[in-house]
Amino acid sequence: MITLILNDRLIRTDRPAGLPLLDFIRYDQGLRGTKIGCREGDCGACLVLEGRLIGERLRYRSIVSCLTPLANAHGRHIVTIEGVNGVGLNPVQQAIADLGATQCGFCTPGFVMALSGLCLSEYPVTAEQALAALDGNLCRCTGYQSLREAALRIAAQLPAAPEARSLAVLAEKGFLPAYFTQIPERLAGIAPLRHKPRPGRIHLTGGTDLFVQRPDEVLDAPVNFFAGKKALEKISFRKGVCTIGSAVTATDIARNPVLQQHFPRIREHFSLIASTPIRNMGAIGGNIANASPIADMVIFFLALDADILLRSPQGLRQLPLKRFFLGYKQLDKTPDEHIEAIRFALPGSNIRFHFEKVSKRTYLDIASVNTAICMEMNGDTIVRIGLSAGGVGPVPMFLTETCNFLSGKPLIESLLAQADEVMQQEISPISDIRGTAAYKRLLLRQLLYAHFAELFPERSFAAFFQSLKR
Repeated sequence: MITLILNDRLIRTDRPAGLPLLDFIRYDQGLRGTKIGCREGDCGACLVLEGRLIGERLRYRSIVSCLTPLANAHGRHIVTIEGVNGVGLNPVQQAIADLGATQCGFCTPGFVMALSGLCLSEYPVTAEQALAALDGNLCRCTGYQSLREAALRIAAQLPAAPEARSLAVLAEKGFLPAYFTQIPERLAGIAPLRHKPRPGRIHLTGGTDLFVQRPDEVLDAPVNFFAGKKALEKISFRKGVCTIGSAVTATDIARNPVLQQHFPRIREHFSLIASTPIRNMGAIGGNIANASPIADMVIFFLALDADILLRSPQGLRQLPLKRFFLGYKQLDKTPDEHIEAIRFALPGSNIRFHFEKVSKRTYLDIASVNTAICMEMNGDTIVRIGLSAGGVGPVPMFLTETCNFLSGKPLIESLLAQADEVMQQEISPISDIRGTAAYKRLLLRQLLYAHFAELFPERSFAAFFQSLKR
């Protein structure tokens, strides 16, 4: 029995675990403020808040209900637009009304929920964070300036420090109804959903890929759910090695303080992946298992030469991530195995890392080509290098031949042009909706140069730059 708190009501239901949360909210519960838009997680009209207990702390994040399986709401507080209403307009709603930040009104509930999520954020509230909170919502009417002004007004009204924005304080100031203060105790009384993975079922963590590709199959077929399993939602560190459970979301990876120490630009790099609500839901295990040739998180960790851990009734199997992809959408995985974690060595002080992505839009878009690089240097000599690329072959590629060519060589200008020649022989892009094969070859060549330009700003690499013009 799936049990959740929907706004201020405790709900127990035996509806299918793979039912989209959006449909449960609208049709089963009659809460029509959560809108049906794209059903692909792009528009934000179905945005809700998901509150969950992390230890004794209640954490809220925005999610798109169209891509959320009902089972993932078990033990959570799901908040719709109806759940933040008070006697009059709350400060978020008032700001939107005062500044003319709504016209047709279809997208307005999503924007209200996004800004309500900002109020509940576990991170400091800044103007930058306020604007970023809106990045998963689309509006066809306002031109966004009025919405940006509303977000900035809310940010100015909120205490910046998370500890100063307790549920009690937000309720007292009218940002939330008073019932929010009772949610932690009520959630603590919900027992975990007992579910043992079984062979032959669809594996599902965040749902951000499967609900777009095969929604009817997810609804009707038996499914193994991994969200909410604490063992798979951990990031652990031991003796210089990081292990990330398959149910860890992109947001949790980018926000992890230890990973931020080793990858100072990880939040910037991960901001190129999808939108805030999708990063709040999308898990690393699903990104890997989807086997997309342009999977952003896969490309990031491929460059680190990560290993993948697979669990089955027979035990645990570990293999290099670069060997997991056998062909287009083909994996080295048996039907009774599921992804348990990925594991990689944390980069030391002599290692430089960089991630690049090119898409039709800078943000909120699928890559045409993406790539990452991890280099260990000894003075001017490349000791070891990991170079990955997506969109230039049938699978996410670890460019072994290019890495072998670069390893052990002094970093001089002519080396990059030679490395590009090797790389062009190693890749095999095709023409598709994201660009021609020739365009993708050019992109990867430019991104190879961008890696070195970013990692070695003191060098000009003039010879390689001139080769780009030929």
